[in-house]
Amino acid sequence: MQRGVVDVDALYIPDTTMASEDFRCQVVEEDAITLDVEGVGHYTLMWTPSVASPGAQGYTRDDGVLGSEQNPEGLALAMGFLQSEGLAASVADIKSLSICPDNPKLVQVQLHHPELASTSRRNVIVNSSCGICGAREILEDNALGLSDVSDSLRIRSNEFGRLMSQMGDGQRIFRQTGGSHAAAIFDQSGQVLSVAEDLGRHNALDKAIGMVLLERSSVAGCGVALSSRLSLEMVLKAVRTGLEIMLAVSAPTSLAIEVADKFGVSLCGFVRDSRATVYTHAHRILGPKTP
Repeated sequence: MQRGVVDVDALYIPDTTMASEDFRCQVVEEDAITLDVEGVGHYTLMWTPSVASPGAQGYTRDDGVLGSEQNPEGLALAMGFLQSEGLAASVADIKSLSICPDNPKLVQVQLHHPELASTSRRNVIVNSSCGICGAREILEDNALGLSDVSDSLRIRSNEFGRLMSQMGDGQRIFRQTGGSHAAAIFDQSGQVLSVAEDLGRHNALDKAIGMVLLERSSVAGCGVALSSRLSLEMVLKAVRTGLEIMLAVSAPTSLAIEVADKFGVSLCGFVRDSRATVYTHAHRILGPKTP
């Protein structure tokens, strides 16, 4: 059963020469999900659940996803958030994820070493518009302990259009409401590994990362296509998870460029077909392949 879209009553005002009319329209769904990270804190995320399925029960490193759902969205969001926010350095740090049987909006998290969780935020509500909402005074704290990403990924400019198109193919909620963001993780062969959608751009990225991490140990060396702008918190998530290239339809911010340059991420904005503006580490972007 699909979720993510809600029907509401609205008033349509066409222009000054035509009468207004009542109608039903579709808007993006916003809900809350809480991650209870044992020994660290609670994180309530405002997100868009796109699938209503009680099939997933949890995840362990040894057994993988527990339950009937192959790629559970709530667990994917939790997995991506834990690594991209620095609560877990890798999948190996996560002991278990479990969806509370009495409350499907609660994900219980156990880390092998919660005392090592690298985060300055505990017991917080993360709204749908931003993660840390970049500011100079918190940049140093959030970049503390980060390492440069690897330098193995290359992509040809004539692949931009295909990657952005495949991301767009996964934007069911956007096509119905115009109110969501998307992210698509791709590997070194250019294959799209996951596509996720959410009202929050950072949630879409966390979901896409988490979908991959539920199947394999890392997204390091991969790239990501985004429907949003490139802001500081998005680049920090890329650095923490080892993403090397970020393609976005919109512009980057000054701090996003600064951090991407410092940690080795190739930042590409205004991506259209085979065109883009490359702000950092342009050596990863190759010219179109000739016959």
